[in-house]
Amino acid sequence: MLELDKIKYYRNYEAGQPVVWSGDQLDFVASVVTGIAALTQTMEDGRTQMVGLLLPSDFLGRPGREITSFDVTAVSDLTLCCFRRKPFEKLISATPNVSQRLLEMTLDELDSAREWMLVLGRKTAREKIASLIAIIARRESKLHLTRPEDGFRFELPLTREAMADYLGLTLETVSRQISALKRDGVIELLSNRQVHIPDFRTLLAETGDDADGGMPA
Repeated sequence: MLELDKIKYYRNYEAGQPVVWSGDQLDFVASVVTGIAALTQTMEDGRTQMVGLLLPSDFLGRPGREITSFDVTAVSDLTLCCFRRKPFEKLISATPNVSQRLLEMTLDELDSAREWMLVLGRKTAREKIASLIAIIARRESKLHLTRPEDGFRFELPLTREAMADYLGLTLETVSRQISALKRDGVIELLSNRQVHIPDFRTLLAETGDDADGGMPA
């Protein structure tokens, strides 16, 4: 809408570049256009824990909250569509449809957080890899206003090293499980990053999610 266009601008970050540190003031809110960012928290002993990913169409920042709760770092080259905080807060107060859309995005993020907790919890290494691939495939298909049907292809935006870090696995385990999924025909690797899913339901069956309680395709 015209009002949003007046206050938006774009920021680009290289892979590995911090977007904002926990406790810092964030003078903008933003939507991810391309790329992936990681949300992490640092514990008292210096260890860091990845608590989520920001994928394309995800929202960064909260109206009415200037201080960030997480470190946000670009995992891949990242483009954000940013909105200056104060004008954005005024806009959502005066424009119900923008406020409604923001609520929908917040609820989507809550669903993603719950799904991520399950991925990092009691799943096996194979289930974690399959789940992450399925999550990214769903998001990629959503951006193109389609469903991740059989034969779906997409570019995997994470290196295997990044997947290992975020899933709490070793690089060797990630490589071994990806090779096993490929060997079993669950996925096909058209290149180092490009993934082809011959049968999406077969992939979902590998995630370990209950058919009734898991995330829908």
